Amino acid sequence: EVQLQASGGGLVEAGGSLKLSCAASVLRSRDYDIGWFRQAPGKEREGVSCIAANNGDTFYRDSVKGRFTASRDNLKDMVYLRMSSLKPDDTAIYYCAAVLAEYGRSCNAAEYAYWGQGTLVTVSS
Repeated sequence: EVQLQASGGGLVEAGGSLKLSCAASVLRSRDYDIGWFRQAPGKEREGVSCIAANNGDTFYRDSVKGRFTASRDNLKDMVYLRMSSLKPDDTAIYYCAAVLAEYGRSCNAAEYAYWGQGTLVTVSS
């Protein structure tokens, strides 16, 4: 059974930092691509960062490049998203998700099969 649990959200001022964690029960199998997604009120869910299982390639959406860093620790079944220089536009519910690995997979929410409950990140101006 695939289980994911995101945590670490909260309220932070613009320019601040947060670290999100995701407990993912499937990482030890190394067979799953993992992604961080977010959904702001009234907006579609979007891919923030995705890590490929097979080669560790990491995708970042343009708006977070240089500010966010995703990582996975397969031995601990954990995925992390370090966020710095946060902006009000980063305010959203953040989700971690997983799907069986596929070479060249895009960071598209529609492709991810398993989802954890989200964690709310609020960035005040």
